Amino acid sequence: MPEEPPALDLTSLEKRLREKRLRETKAIGVFTRLSLKNQVDDLLEQLAAFHEGRGQIPLAKLRESYDLLLLKVLSLRQDKDPALARDITVSREALWNLLADPVKFANR
Repeated sequence: MPEEPPALDLTSLEKRLREKRLRETKAIGVFTRLSLKNQVDDLLEQLAAFHEGRGQIPLAKLRESYDLLLLKVLSLRQDKDPALARDITVSREALWNLLADPVKFANR
């Protein structure tokens, strides 16, 4: 059985997505990129609010939003960059664990 690649950290994933975006500017439309960026920003703000005790959205609901967002990213990347799609899939739980942990989230 082939060995799975190590889980990505958030910084590595962001870097790879930015690099791909620069090389494939037409692979994802401008409005789709803006929408994804806004969704990521919203999710990070909601997680920050949750960790600070000022959020109204339960962690389970934030997890649903995270899962849906990752599925959207995967659907946009899987044909253009199967290696990145695989790495995102493998890193899904590790990334969520980073986001869900208040200490790790604060130090991301």
